[in-house]
Amino acid sequence: MKVTCLTAALVTCLATAGAAAQDTTSQQQDTAPAQAAPSTISVEAILTSALMDRVPQDTVSAIATPTEADTVYLWTRVSGAEAGTVLHHVWFKGDEQVADVELTINGSPWRTWSRKTIAADGAGAWRVEVRDSAGNVLGTVSFTVGS
Repeated sequence: MKVTCLTAALVTCLATAGAAAQDTTSQQQDTAPAQAAPSTISVEAILTSALMDRVPQDTVSAIATPTEADTVYLWTRVSGAEAGTVLHHVWFKGDEQVADVELTINGSPWRTWSRKTIAADGAGAWRVEVRDSAGNVLGTVSFTVGS
């Protein structure tokens, strides 16, 4: 009978230890820092001077002599994004951010764009970054204005 009681106590002890081990593992997983899942979003970005039927008509890498109303577009094809995903086109002149355009993606693939009018005094190095809602840069297009 002592053996039976010991066996029952041992089984109870092991069952409790097993449960405690499971609880500890569960607690460790709950307190571990969350890691972001790798982005499955990919982008193709083209700087263009004109769009027709949602398609870029050329590729711009430089604007030789800006006029008062030179407009460029950053056209972006997005793949792998869920409907409702928000991306940003962040425009820079040199290191100064001059615009942040929020774009909602409604499927995959999805085409979207933003535009920037370059003033006559806009000479210099420019870039546009395509960012996700967390601020991660998914793509960059650079161009120059002026000679």
